[in-house]
Amino acid sequence: MNYYENKETINRVQTEHTVKLNNRRDLEITGVKEVDSFDNEEFLLETTMGYLIIRGQNLQLKNLDVTEGVVTIKGKIYELSYVDEQQQEKAKGFFSKLFR
Repeated sequence: MNYYENKETINRVQTEHTVKLNNRRDLEITGVKEVDSFDNEEFLLETTMGYLIIRGQNLQLKNLDVTEGVVTIKGKIYELSYVDEQQQEKAKGFFSKLFR
């Protein structure tokens, strides 16, 4: 594999974003750039499609693969919501204050 083939694979992985939710208990997300903050009730993820907030009960980070951009979360999922571009800095600032 040459340099360009490898680069195309990396770009493809970074641009694809999927969310799979099974029985409101098992959540798999691809296209994750960074896990900004998390606790047992809320996760803030930076994805290729913007910031994603996951709210629920007894949430646990089960798998984090930073090279592939895959995150698996288990627990009772109540809400998934994307933050608009205008609200991204506000959300990031709010969560960083909570977890200092």
